[in-house]
Amino acid sequence: MADSELHDFAGEEKRSLELGGHVGFDSLPDQLVSKCVAQGFCFNILCVGETGIGKSTLMNTLFNTKFENEEASHYEQEVLLRAHTYDLKESNVNLKLTVVQTQGFGDQINREASFKPILDYVDAQFEVYLEEELKIRRSLSNFHDTRIHICLYFIAPNGHSLKSLDLVTMKKLDSKVNLIPVIAKADTVSRSELDKLKIKIMSELVSNGVQLYQFPTEDEAVAEINSAMNTHLPFAVVGSVDDVKVGNKMVKARLYPWGSVQVENENHCDFVKLREMLLRVNMEDLRDQTHARHYELYRRCKLEEMGFKDVDPESKSFSLQETYEAKRKEFILELKRKEEEMRQMFVNKVKETEAELKEKEKELHERFEHLKRVHQEEKKNLEEKRRELEEEMNAFNRRKVAADTLMGQALQGSQNPFKKDKDKKNFFSLPSACSLTSGRNMN
Repeated sequence: MADSELHDFAGEEKRSLELGGHVGFDSLPDQLVSKCVAQGFCFNILCVGETGIGKSTLMNTLFNTKFENEEASHYEQEVLLRAHTYDLKESNVNLKLTVVQTQGFGDQINREASFKPILDYVDAQFEVYLEEELKIRRSLSNFHDTRIHICLYFIAPNGHSLKSLDLVTMKKLDSKVNLIPVIAKADTVSRSELDKLKIKIMSELVSNGVQLYQFPTEDEAVAEINSAMNTHLPFAVVGSVDDVKVGNKMVKARLYPWGSVQVENENHCDFVKLREMLLRVNMEDLRDQTHARHYELYRRCKLEEMGFKDVDPESKSFSLQETYEAKRKEFILELKRKEEEMRQMFVNKVKETEAELKEKEKELHERFEHLKRVHQEEKKNLEEKRRELEEEMNAFNRRKVAADTLMGQALQGSQNPFKKDKDKKNFFSLPSACSLTSGRNMN
């Protein structure tokens, strides 16, 4: 470089660059937060309970929104599930909320299969996510995840224990979803009765081996509050979207002639505890547990059914190609076996049909011969009757001819009927005239 150029460069003013903050990877959480906020979140709630127990009211109260819900009926022939998705926004956070509610649960006379539609729905959402995950071209970042993150099981406050349907359904659901039982309409029982009901419900759940969702206590920040909340299960809740004036302020409450039940008053119900645990403290843990525990269990079982495994008995590395080829050969052999069974079944069915047709043909031939004999006998009888009728007709004709002959003779003999009558009259009146004449002469 020339001396003149060095002199000009040295004469320029030096610029100083000031850092905007600490340079390091400790900004990674902020980056994750910004990315998650931009993408938004999804949260799916399954509400299981009898019709009219207050599922819709609790959802409206929980999110302080009046969702559109169809009027449920007590006359459903089977258990139905209705899913509604809503886009909510709080501050700058977007939440895609899906609320799934049961209709007709517990209304049927035969309740043995009432839990089956619920299990099928949960498995169907896992299946949809697994299909998207196994695609060659997948887009999980934009995929609408419909897997159930939390199941609120509504328990009726009437009674002193759980129903058999409640125990069976919760036992079937505890391995598929995060299960939290709630006592609905808790304002219908007294405080002492409610405490006894909680103890009774928890003892029955423990004795029957029902695994409830336990709020995590590993994180020191929330360990204390979650440990305390685990002792309050099941939550006794009351829902209401009506604003009632209590004192000098408006609160969410249910108004009765004897007073009001405040929804957000922890002395009246556990609604605040439930909202705190679901929305503020443990929502992300519910999402993680759904993916890491329940979905992984379903995914593992599904892949094992398909023949996939991590290691073989010889501890060799897992080969997707070998597994695919083995599964394909197994599938082809199974297909050939079923094809052979169907062919043999078809042959047997054809033989049975041919035997049935021959038997029917034989029966029809025997019936035809029988009808033929009957026809011949009837024909013979008719011929005999015809001959008898012909003989009777001939005899009748002969009698008719004889009668006509006699009639002709009778007509010829009666050609002068008046003359015969006059002669006959004169003949009978002659003696009278003679007698009259003889009498006169005597006189």
